[in-house]
Amino acid sequence: MSEYTKAYEEKMNGAVGHLQREFASIRAGRANPAILDRVMVDYYGAPTPINQMAAVAVAEARILTITPWDPTLIHPIEHALLVSDIGINPTNDGRVIRLVFPAPTEERRRQLTKDVQKLGEEAKIAVRNIRREAMDKFKALKKNSEITEDDQKNLEEQIQKITDKFVKRIDEECSLKNAEIMEI
Repeated sequence: MSEYTKAYEEKMNGAVGHLQREFASIRAGRANPAILDRVMVDYYGAPTPINQMAAVAVAEARILTITPWDPTLIHPIEHALLVSDIGINPTNDGRVIRLVFPAPTEERRRQLTKDVQKLGEEAKIAVRNIRREAMDKFKALKKNSEITEDDQKNLEEQIQKITDKFVKRIDEECSLKNAEIMEI
């Protein structure tokens, strides 16, 4: 692998990493602490992620517990959860907040699989845009006589192989997430 393709491969890896983070925030009926990553709590005037102010743990397959390090934060955390878009009502016993994840309905699962496919398609588009950017760069290098025509063809073949590898990986990630969603 050349130094020319390495940077583009890292960008494609970043696109897959972004997809994985997006998938982590999709609620598939199983308790997953990553669903709280986008929930911010007003902590002395600054929006702060829950995982920076409380211990978040999976108590059972469908129950997430949030134990604030400062007991006075239980109500602000509960309020942030209520106004967030996660769609689960928190319950608290004065020390611990519990989120019980209901099993999604068949209709909801089908909608989630469509969302997963859409995110996967967006990731593939991002990877293909990176490939196009690389191809344009190789053409510019050839035009400026920095590389030969053979080098350009080799680089284009390498970047196509890398692109194919990442598109396949995105498809695998989508299949895994869809299987997780459809699991009862």
